Amino acid sequence: MTKTKINWQLSYDIGIAGIALFSFLIVVGSFLDPHAIRLSAPPLAHLLNVLLLLYTIDFFYRLAISRHWQRFLFDNTFDLLSLIPLHPAFAIFRIGRVWRLIRHHHLLWRFGLDGKLSKTVHRFVYSSGFLNLFTASMFILVLSSLMYSIVEKVPYPSALWWAITTATTVGYGDISPATNVGKFIAAFLMIAGVGFIGLLTSTITGFFTSQTTDANKDDFSRLFEKIDQLDHKVDHLQRELNLERKKNRHKK
Repeated sequence: MTKTKINWQLSYDIGIAGIALFSFLIVVGSFLDPHAIRLSAPPLAHLLNVLLLLYTIDFFYRLAISRHWQRFLFDNTFDLLSLIPLHPAFAIFRIGRVWRLIRHHHLLWRFGLDGKLSKTVHRFVYSSGFLNLFTASMFILVLSSLMYSIVEKVPYPSALWWAITTATTVGYGDISPATNVGKFIAAFLMIAGVGFIGLLTSTITGFFTSQTTDANKDDFSRLFEKIDQLDHKVDHLQRELNLERKKNRHKK
């Protein structure tokens, strides 16, 4: 790959990541102050629609040139979720594109930030299976809430709130299905969602437990190494002392 092509690719990725970050910040801002930032009102709604169109073109272009489309869809699940036009809040999933930019172009390493913490985060996200479980959990939550919103005829934010409280077994009871299809969706979410949320929780707990165990092993290894060094020094001093005694005897 030529240097010009690399620079063009980096510039393009930065531009798309900028769109993703801007969309993410707008959605977060609307959560913090819904009266000042209204996602469904112009001109912000028109701007978000333009960004959605650009992001959609980018997604399907990358899908078209991908050699393994099944793997592409799985690796870019967050991008796919962010294309759902049902509610502007789905743009929050575009933050994954920013992380992909950082990872693909090794920006942490380029800026000298690729230390122990970043390696631990990378191992937690990719090696522990957390990313796969988190993606599956989010997909189940979004799909269930989307179906629930259509069947029960409730606003999508309310349906998503219902899905989260159901999957986490909190169950406030403020929203409940009234139709048979809605109850079937709820049963699916209870079985699949709770299972994946449980696996996700156990994965997080298992990772940090193993990290603590590894840290304790490292501490013990360093302690034993120090003890060995101390033993060698004591042996050396003992030999020196014996030689000194022998010299004193010969002198006498």
